[in-house]
Amino acid sequence: MIGNFNNAKLQDKICIRHPLFIVSKRFRHIVCGSKLMIKNLAILLLLALPGVTFAQFSDSTHYYVKYASTGSINRTNDGRSWLLNNMAGFKISKKKISFNAAASYVYGKQDRQLTNDDVSAAVDFNWYRESRRFYYWGLSSYDKSFSLKINKRFQSGLGAAYDIIQKPNATLNLSNGILFENSDLFLKDTIPDIYHTFRNSFRVLYKWVIKDIVILEGGQYYQQSLSHASDFIFKSSNSLSLKLRSWLLLTAALTYNKVNRTDRENLLINYGITVEKYF
Repeated sequence: MIGNFNNAKLQDKICIRHPLFIVSKRFRHIVCGSKLMIKNLAILLLLALPGVTFAQFSDSTHYYVKYASTGSINRTNDGRSWLLNNMAGFKISKKKISFNAAASYVYGKQDRQLTNDDVSAAVDFNWYRESRRFYYWGLSSYDKSFSLKINKRFQSGLGAAYDIIQKPNATLNLSNGILFENSDLFLKDTIPDIYHTFRNSFRVLYKWVIKDIVILEGGQYYQQSLSHASDFIFKSSNSLSLKLRSWLLLTAALTYNKVNRTDRENLLINYGITVEKYF
């Protein structure tokens, strides 16, 4: 799943673009010369402030796009390896509901031998209550991974989430739900395994913004099969970003995946750039 992208920044942008703040020089001159107009303007501002302060709760539609490209290269006298990780995300947000879509592709080789050819895609929606701290979610995802021996895996389900911490610069979110999974795997690298199961999916999301420059964020997922105790999936994705511009960040990322049924795992540590835009 894709978690909340940055409501605080979106709020700032909405506030700055509020029509009451777009005042021409000529209008400001007239206002300064008329006490009556100043009083009227003050009344209008007081009436409009609730809508500005809680702009993320307005019923207008907001959009967010994100693209990250990270990787690593290692070359020595004995060999060489390289890895490329691309991720794209898109979000549409309204007062009561938001829609998220994300996809990633990881490709890597070591000494001309393929190590990673991994594709992941997911779509989800969040339906919010009045406070927006508690919400329901729905998810559908697809995975294909050479490194984890997944030929294809489909997951779909429903659940609920709650923001333990909800501040402009910090978020901590807990989520739990039930997923149905249909998978085509390889056991011991060569044995085909086609099966389906229901999983309990528990997730922890966090985000911490320091002085609007440094961003630490990530998600931890534990998905336990309800029918086989030894069948579980663990995913951890974390990143540290340094903001260079409002839309450009330097990013270092650490990702870990383990699929216990195939007895496979991968650990990716790479660095690169992230581009994001609110509109």
